[in-house]
Amino acid sequence: MNKFNLFYVKISAAILIIAALGWIFLGSYVEVEKPAIKFNQNVTVIGRQKTVEINFSDSKSGLSHLNVEIIQDNKGQILADKKIPSRGKNQEILPLTINSMDLKLHDGPAIIKITATDHSLFKNQTVLSQSIKIDTIPPQINLLKTVNYINQGGTGFVAFQSSKHLASTGVYVNDYFTPGYTILQNNIATYVTYFAVPIDASATKTRIIIFASDDAGNESKISFPCTIKEKKFRADKMNLSESFLRQKMPEFEAMVSSLRGKTPLEVFIFINSQMRNDNFLTIQNICKKSAPNALWEGTFLRMSNAAPMALFGDKRDYVFDKKVVGESLHTGVDLASNAQAAIEASNSGQVVFTGALGIYGNAIIIDHGQGLFSLYGHLSAINTSVGKKVAKGEKIGSSGTSGLAGGDHLHFSIIAGGQFVNPQEWWDPHWIKDNINR
Repeated sequence: MNKFNLFYVKISAAILIIAALGWIFLGSYVEVEKPAIKFNQNVTVIGRQKTVEINFSDSKSGLSHLNVEIIQDNKGQILADKKIPSRGKNQEILPLTINSMDLKLHDGPAIIKITATDHSLFKNQTVLSQSIKIDTIPPQINLLKTVNYINQGGTGFVAFQSSKHLASTGVYVNDYFTPGYTILQNNIATYVTYFAVPIDASATKTRIIIFASDDAGNESKISFPCTIKEKKFRADKMNLSESFLRQKMPEFEAMVSSLRGKTPLEVFIFINSQMRNDNFLTIQNICKKSAPNALWEGTFLRMSNAAPMALFGDKRDYVFDKKVVGESLHTGVDLASNAQAAIEASNSGQVVFTGALGIYGNAIIIDHGQGLFSLYGHLSAINTSVGKKVAKGEKIGSSGTSGLAGGDHLHFSIIAGGQFVNPQEWWDPHWIKDNINR
């Protein structure tokens, strides 16, 4: 290769390198791609105060200037104005709290105008105008029943209509919240909630509050008008025999590897405390999702030809060697008939759980809609499956001794809003008529 050709090659290589560097350096400056803007949530209505997040992005030269303005009656107010001096900022999430009172906005239409500019030579710009509605009026709660009698340990029921559509509603019993559901009553939106009344509820220490929040986030709260009726619950001592512990505890040792090598009494103390609590949390989790409509109708069935062995709310002290080694509060009704007696669905619904459930042994949980569930424990056989729709009276299993059971029986529970309630109310057609249907 002669000197001229070598010089030509070097010049060509240098030009290519300069061109490549120029493209790398200037490419993002001369691009024409506009930035992107989107809300991280649906923003169509704003109440007295609302926090929103706006997502800005630009994959080329990067973001340089962000501006958010709210316009009402042709008057604009700046909510945010941010300059980004350095190139390369490809994404920015901007949180904004819009306070209608501070901004002196009135109820009615408004516009949120969002502008994003990039760092390119052409200053590419995107403008997003979002039409919104300012609504600062809280919903009005119109109760359908203003006289209510509820029992300690029982189920409370609220039905009301609202002056506007609600985004969420429910009932607070002290700090515990039970969500509500929407139904149509004579083609009018009606909001209903089944909630649990604590067994120690009283007028002085139990606050029951109906909560409603509209699409704008405006909230209303009113007290639930009711009279709480006292109910006597039993208390007794249950002696734990050595033979019972040696017979039943291996079943639980097989479930929990950490229990192996423990004494039967140590195993019992664990399952009566930690496992009992874990089972309750599992049940609550299963019952978080419920059908929006009532799947049940009429009185719930009680196991036929069965004698009650334990009642809801029974307080038990467990005694071993003349010492109290634990306690519990019974969460249902124990019913005993013949060994391996047929167990029927207490009402129509959908099966949401089948299988081993700790102290309840082989168990079934049925969703009856709107946060109402029934539980069947200590079964010897399960004759249904998760997802199956069952009819009232349909056989779903057989009674047995699985779990923490001293003899063949059915443990039957009703759960409302994630809490156990007294099943006896749901066996009473007069209670259902007076407290639910009316």
